[in-house]
Amino acid sequence: MSNILQKFAQHGYQVHPEALRILQNSDPDDIDPLIQQVLTNLDESILVVGPEHILSARSPLANGKGDIDICAPRYSVMGGIAGPVGDVEQICIKVLRDVPPRCAGKYEEFAEYFRNRYVKLSGIIKKRISPRAISGLQRPSDGKTTTSIIGMVSNVSTTSKGDSLITLEDETGEAKVLLKGRHNIMLDEVVGVTGFQKNGLFIAKDITYPEIALSRKPKGGSGAAIFISDLHFGSREFLDDAWRKFVSWLNLEIGDDSKKTLAEKVKYILVAGDLVDGVGIYPEQEKELSISDIYKQYEKAAEELQKVPHRIKIIISPGNHDAVRLAEPQPKLPSEITSLFSNNTTFVGNPAYVEIENLKVLIYHGCSIWDFVKTFNISYKEPQKAMAEMLRRRHLAPVYGGEVPIAPEREDYLVIDEVPDIFHSGHVHTVGIDNYRGVTLINSGTWQSQTEYQQRRGIVPVPGEAPLVDLSTMDICRLRFEK
Repeated sequence: MSNILQKFAQHGYQVHPEALRILQNSDPDDIDPLIQQVLTNLDESILVVGPEHILSARSPLANGKGDIDICAPRYSVMGGIAGPVGDVEQICIKVLRDVPPRCAGKYEEFAEYFRNRYVKLSGIIKKRISPRAISGLQRPSDGKTTTSIIGMVSNVSTTSKGDSLITLEDETGEAKVLLKGRHNIMLDEVVGVTGFQKNGLFIAKDITYPEIALSRKPKGGSGAAIFISDLHFGSREFLDDAWRKFVSWLNLEIGDDSKKTLAEKVKYILVAGDLVDGVGIYPEQEKELSISDIYKQYEKAAEELQKVPHRIKIIISPGNHDAVRLAEPQPKLPSEITSLFSNNTTFVGNPAYVEIENLKVLIYHGCSIWDFVKTFNISYKEPQKAMAEMLRRRHLAPVYGGEVPIAPEREDYLVIDEVPDIFHSGHVHTVGIDNYRGVTLINSGTWQSQTEYQQRRGIVPVPGEAPLVDLSTMDICRLRFEK
């Protein structure tokens, strides 16, 4: 005992009796490496080493970010989650924004919808440039005076020299804009350009996007959150075995002590759409269903989520396979479905902002990812790149008439007017994790193996994984439940 106390004392730390007891009961061969790991994790504000510091150092994530196979006898570790296990009784979820459907699809509503988008996004750009109305470009120009305009993109083409030629519109008129070189411009996005007018053409020197701030340092609370999507209960390809392992791990029934310690940290599970497989979503889907009644699919989902420990709060947003309108934004699931679930479950629309542990989370199912994949020639296997482009444009689905049917609400709820700390998406069934200007990007894969429909479309899913975020350090790991 004195040897343990002495090692901590040499670094200026005292040891809590409970922490000392845990160390004394550890394998003698593990004590020195464990003490070293504890010392590595501590900061200068700590005076007394408590039991939470020992348990944190014993976590499989204590050495950095990485992947963990929960069910394997061995695991590789590359990254870490630190900090005490939070008091699960003090869990608080704030729904910052939900989606109330109001539109009737009238012409006036479409005009109001795009006007609202323009006002929101141009307001962000105006903080960076001082524009003039597009109608002002009709005045005589010397072809040298620099000016700026902001508009919504109504047309995109490429010249014979490979330059980008776009048409911008505001409420006063439209202008043809030449951008030197090739630019990935999306229809219906809002941008600002700076340049000069010459022979009826605006020659742009610079382009300004609504873009988020350069860097942010979110400060969260305690515990951990798991991000999943595309469960597809009711599908013949639903991964029952991987799901059982996931639930068993959450209930501390499998895994060694370090993995169980990690499971104890989990306070939230956030689901980004496609809770069930639905009915009639794509041709001949009925051949790939194990449950053909959508209401019974939700009964199965409720039954399975009931097995998750009630100390964990579950937040569910819908997707294109769920029983809500297909057009985005989507409202939360109706009461006849939500009533099937236990009271530790919160339902929100798509998209939705929620706040957990002082962290703002934007949940969006991600149907528009396909539009970004086509425009930017990126792979669906890297959905985080599409998510970064959404943040750059401050819009989840800019293209009207693309992959996403859009309902003309009075307000454009797809504008990213609040910058989140975590951006969570799904839909493409692959896992992508990144950080863009301080925002943690998570596309959380699926719990469904490859269907015949996906095989025909060349979609190769990444199933049975659960990205986990430490809400105090923002460290991330990918938990693997499917071999």
